[in-house]
Amino acid sequence: MRAPSSRPSRRGEVHAVTAIKRIMVTGAAGQLGSTIVARLSRQRNVFPFTRAQLDIADERAVLDAAQSATPDAIINCAAYNSVDDAEDDPMSALNGNSLGVKALARAAHATGAVFVHYGTDFVFDGNAETPYTEDHPPKPLSVYGTSKLLGEWFALEAPAAYVLRVESLFGGQPAKSSIDKILSAILEGRPVRVFSDRSVTPSYVEDVSTATEALLETRAPYGIYHCVSSGVTTWLGVAEEASQVLQKQADIVPVRSDSIKLRAMRPRYCALSNEKLASVGITMPSWQDALRRYCGSIAGIARDDSRASS
Repeated sequence: MRAPSSRPSRRGEVHAVTAIKRIMVTGAAGQLGSTIVARLSRQRNVFPFTRAQLDIADERAVLDAAQSATPDAIINCAAYNSVDDAEDDPMSALNGNSLGVKALARAAHATGAVFVHYGTDFVFDGNAETPYTEDHPPKPLSVYGTSKLLGEWFALEAPAAYVLRVESLFGGQPAKSSIDKILSAILEGRPVRVFSDRSVTPSYVEDVSTATEALLETRAPYGIYHCVSSGVTTWLGVAEEASQVLQKQADIVPVRSDSIKLRAMRPRYCALSNEKLASVGITMPSWQDALRRYCGSIAGIARDDSRASS
């Protein structure tokens, strides 16, 4: 299979802006999907589909759903995210991250909808020393990363498609991200074991949803964009910043990635550059700012729970 970059298919061109009023969202009950639905429902008609309601790998069902919703845009938030399990169950990863995306891209083409899909930093091998740009050749290390790369290629087969690569998503519900685990350990006074040698640029779901809406409104050139916070850090840096923001002493235990045996290989240097997104007028806040805002929301929830139990 060949990457669709060999056929331009109108990508890279600026199109006349037409109003996006009807939006179909898949994976609507997930961490990013629920945030996207909540944001876009304020001013648009949103048709959310949870995983239980729509199997995106079922091409007939996807086309039927799209033809029923008649969307101006289809946003795919559905994904298979079990990185280690994918090594033993590649078909589930391919169905969720590749074939399902292919079905959605075809449905977008059939209905004339703009297609938005989310990729990952795991399409890279982690051997870089500066943040990856969208032009850097992908080289996934795992089944999961390969399935996500295939999904990108299928997504870009749609005539009007955005692929937003996100990384270490946090925020939204359910709160199961790596950052949520760090925050929980700090708040509960447990040791916080974090990688000291993995460079990251996390993505806050609120900022990703804002950027997604901006792309749909401005109809910037179609193609791949890195949709991550500005700045580069390590998981150790995230934990130290979180401890300061929460104003809570933390028992932070630095860990080297080569000291832990995982089934799937992971890129050590995962930082992505968001300069291309900035070039179309969408500036992503710093990871520190994003973390502070999220910690503020968590602290608010904690206070509410405290009042309820008193």
